[in-house]
Amino acid sequence: MAYLTQKTLKDKISFSGTALHSGLNVTVCIKPANPNFGIVFKRIDLKNNNLVYPNFMNVSNTSLNTTIENDFGTKVSTIEHLMGALFCLGIDNALVEINNEEVPILDGSAKEFIEKIIFVGIKESDSPIKIIKINKEIKHSEGEKLISIKPSTLSLDIDFEIKYKNPIIGNQKNKVNVYEDDLKDIYNSRTFCLYEDIELIKKSGLAKGGSLENAIVVKNDQILNPGGLRNKNEFVNHKILDCIGDLYTTGYRIVGSVLCSRGGHYLTNRLLRKVFDNNENFSILEIKEKNLPHTLINQKLLRSIA
Repeated sequence: MAYLTQKTLKDKISFSGTALHSGLNVTVCIKPANPNFGIVFKRIDLKNNNLVYPNFMNVSNTSLNTTIENDFGTKVSTIEHLMGALFCLGIDNALVEINNEEVPILDGSAKEFIEKIIFVGIKESDSPIKIIKINKEIKHSEGEKLISIKPSTLSLDIDFEIKYKNPIIGNQKNKVNVYEDDLKDIYNSRTFCLYEDIELIKKSGLAKGGSLENAIVVKNDQILNPGGLRNKNEFVNHKILDCIGDLYTTGYRIVGSVLCSRGGHYLTNRLLRKVFDNNENFSILEIKEKNLPHTLINQKLLRSIA
């Protein structure tokens, strides 16, 4: 087994497409970066103050997406699917250049991000990775919404539940071990909305770029997308993808067990703020051992497209 070393892309990759909420055409170029660089977004449409770091403390909006913002008001929004792809593939270091404020939605999932990163290849360094180990259980709840994280042994488990009155979505639940399970259904799962919510969302100035090409739309007991669902748990699986991406705003892979009911971007961010409010809640460990049970990177995911 290889050392658990920091990883980046072997070469740059680009994506172009419509931004879900602004409706603008946006191009993203992800470039390799040196060890300990981390994940950094750069607004190349701006000359000054254009670096934005995807840290949970920089999250300024969680309404239907995750938006990060620096001290100068420079924003990058809808980062969660790209962050989820980078997390699952073990990419520790990358410069994400973007020519506008919002990451393109592509097909509404992380599928294209995953495929292109695997196609170009992943480069290992000689620098060991660091992980966040959860030391004690932390909870955050608001009404019927709940999220918690507690210690686990060399795994990141996410147990997620959604509850909708709509008969198609209904109550769905799924649990994954992010580092060991086959995550194809997770990264393939698309964002979704109820047909009756679309007008209200658009009145709020959002979803200007939304279509059946990049989101599942549910109307009463029908799925309006011609191809239907990609997997039977696509709704809750997309929520798990969002959760993975939001967890990566910690900057490291996490060892812990997450339980969430009716959660989303806001709840995950509130949980992270609680965890890091007290140093006793977590440890940041540098991993130098050669022979751990797994590499804290999902190997099945890598093989699924290779």
